[in-house]
Amino acid sequence: MSFAMFVTWVLVGVLAGVLAPLVMKRGGYGLKKDVILGLVGSIGGSWIFRAAGVFPGTGIVAMAVVASVGAAIPIIAQRKFWPTESVGEEKTVIKMWRWGLGAAVVAVVVWMILGPSPQPAATAAVVKDKTYTVTPAAMKVKAGIVTGEMTDMRVTERIEQGSDRVVSPAKFTAKVVLKNSSADQTVRLVAGKIRYIDAQGQPIQLEDARTEPTLRFASYGNDRLDPGQEATESLDVAFPAEALKAKKLKGIQLELAYIPSPYRQETVHFTVSIGGQ
Repeated sequence: MSFAMFVTWVLVGVLAGVLAPLVMKRGGYGLKKDVILGLVGSIGGSWIFRAAGVFPGTGIVAMAVVASVGAAIPIIAQRKFWPTESVGEEKTVIKMWRWGLGAAVVAVVVWMILGPSPQPAATAAVVKDKTYTVTPAAMKVKAGIVTGEMTDMRVTERIEQGSDRVVSPAKFTAKVVLKNSSADQTVRLVAGKIRYIDAQGQPIQLEDARTEPTLRFASYGNDRLDPGQEATESLDVAFPAEALKAKKLKGIQLELAYIPSPYRQETVHFTVSIGGQ
């Protein structure tokens, strides 16, 4: 049961009590008891109708109709079976209270029915990932003695469902596997840089305030490659919105900076004895 539903029951009950002597001239016990009877009938009857499953439940007008029927029943029953002996006219003060209260209740009911309906609460926007496939999804990497492969390449941006408003700018993700193909040199990986190349062979610039796409090696151990050794890095960098346009992006360029040095393996001999022998 909502608050608006309960208020409707109360207002209808009060209004029924106020209007009772205008419809049924004789037999009432006064304004106070008429209002009480109206409230009991309106609230009790509406609750019973609702509990029994026959409550219409379709808007404030339907609730008011059901509450009016409920409010009328105890008032009619009181007039018919337990009428008051007094048939005198109501005092002027009581009449003024009855008319004033009736006018106020009618005004509230009219405002509830005809007034502006409450706006539905704003719902949270549904955000989803929009993925663009990169063809081919895997490419071989060769930069001097460093070789490898870039796989699982894709571009993803977060958009608001329905409006297609971009919530998070596009990002380029991939897995990069690098290998030292030399037989006698150690490689110290320094850094990597990603460039997006257009059909004219020129780099496509990122939007303002976006970070330049670079490949940073996660730890000290990953930046050193001995002969035949591999290192795997996850790439998650900014992607220019301009490159999402049809036929705009021609290729992706990976620039690697590394320091080669002769591979050396030293042997150290220790003279030891066991148990004093």
